[in-house]
Amino acid sequence: MGNLFGRKRRSRVTEQDKAVLQLKQQRDKLKQYQKRITLNLERERAVARQLLRDGKKEKAMLLLKKKRYQEQLLDKTENQISNLERMVQDIEFTQIEMKVIEGLKIGNECLNKMHEVMSIEEVERIIDETQDAVEYQRQIDEMLAGSLSAEDEDAILEELNAITQEEVKLPEVPTEPLPEGIPGRISLFNCMTSCFSCIFSEV
Repeated sequence: MGNLFGRKRRSRVTEQDKAVLQLKQQRDKLKQYQKRITLNLERERAVARQLLRDGKKEKAMLLLKKKRYQEQLLDKTENQISNLERMVQDIEFTQIEMKVIEGLKIGNECLNKMHEVMSIEEVERIIDETQDAVEYQRQIDEMLAGSLSAEDEDAILEELNAITQEEVKLPEVPTEPLPEGIPGRISLFNCMTSCFSCIFSEV
């Protein structure tokens, strides 16, 4: 029991997956840094505007220089983010290519095994045998069609009609005596019996 529950399960996370995860984490950190710099730039621009109103031009210039440096950092950060995203996409696409190649490899092995079982000579033999069987059946059909005369066709039809009539089952006539004192029912029964006799005698 201890070995059963203590056995380590094989991780499905590959080294490529770990690399993609790390790259995405770095990208997210750079985006957070980018957002923080953008907020600082907006705030420092507002402060520089206020310093100019207060007549503190030198401080405003110093603050604008700092702002300009941060803007350059922001451009570098944007380039790094683009590089990380492109690298993530390249790794993910490579993983897809590897799966496609693995699938092609398995399919190729399967085709090779099928070709070993069914060679070209075997396929040609089966096709030839099939064509021979079809040709043989066609010859039999032609022989049967030519050997039957019009009289044979009529005899076949008569036999078919006879078999069809044999399958028709006539209703059984009741053997029990009819109750007395009901002349209307007796006459109706006699009429129905005579009608059935006429119908089936014609058949």
